[in-house]
Amino acid sequence: MITKRNITFHASALTRSERSELRNQRGLTIWLTGLSASGKSTIAVELERQLIRDRGVHAYRLDGDNIRFGLCKDLGFSEKDRNENIRRIGEVAKLFADSATIAITSFISPYIADRQIARDLHEVPTPGEETGLPFIEVFVDVPVEVAEKRDPKGLYKKARTGEIKNFTGISAPYEKPLNPEIHIENYDLPVEDAVKQIVDYLDAQGYLPPKKE
Repeated sequence: MITKRNITFHASALTRSERSELRNQRGLTIWLTGLSASGKSTIAVELERQLIRDRGVHAYRLDGDNIRFGLCKDLGFSEKDRNENIRRIGEVAKLFADSATIAITSFISPYIADRQIARDLHEVPTPGEETGLPFIEVFVDVPVEVAEKRDPKGLYKKARTGEIKNFTGISAPYEKPLNPEIHIENYDLPVEDAVKQIVDYLDAQGYLPPKKE
């Protein structure tokens, strides 16, 4: 047991490898990042569907908007609050991954440093384990001009008029990933093709059980 400031970490009776064997899959986090209206949520929804229905694995999607209804409802959109939002999601995603579940996150997560913190959280082994957990960064890449034309929520228009402050790509920065595991140029790409890029990567890395015929 690990004790810190009067709290104690209680390890599970099951090791991660035992969980993985029972579920016939490895736990990991797929971290989709990109501008608002880049297509992150659309890709995440279809990816979750395919992994569960077509590949028979346990997966769960953590969506940026959905999380702000509960876990992060106390946070705004200042840089400090964005930092905390991503830190919390990194911790939650790691818990899912540690349970031998594939966590799919779709967050703007505009700052390189915050995404690195999420990655680092996964690389630090859970107490009692010898290794960390896979963290797969997926850059859903569209120019701000393309995202602004899509703008299904009308957010860019509001940001341009000053109604929304600290809006990524307009009045707040988006720091592009430098070395993402997967780079999806989502300018005019069918969602099925975008998802295929991710699934093909997972297969190539041996993260998924063989596809059933």
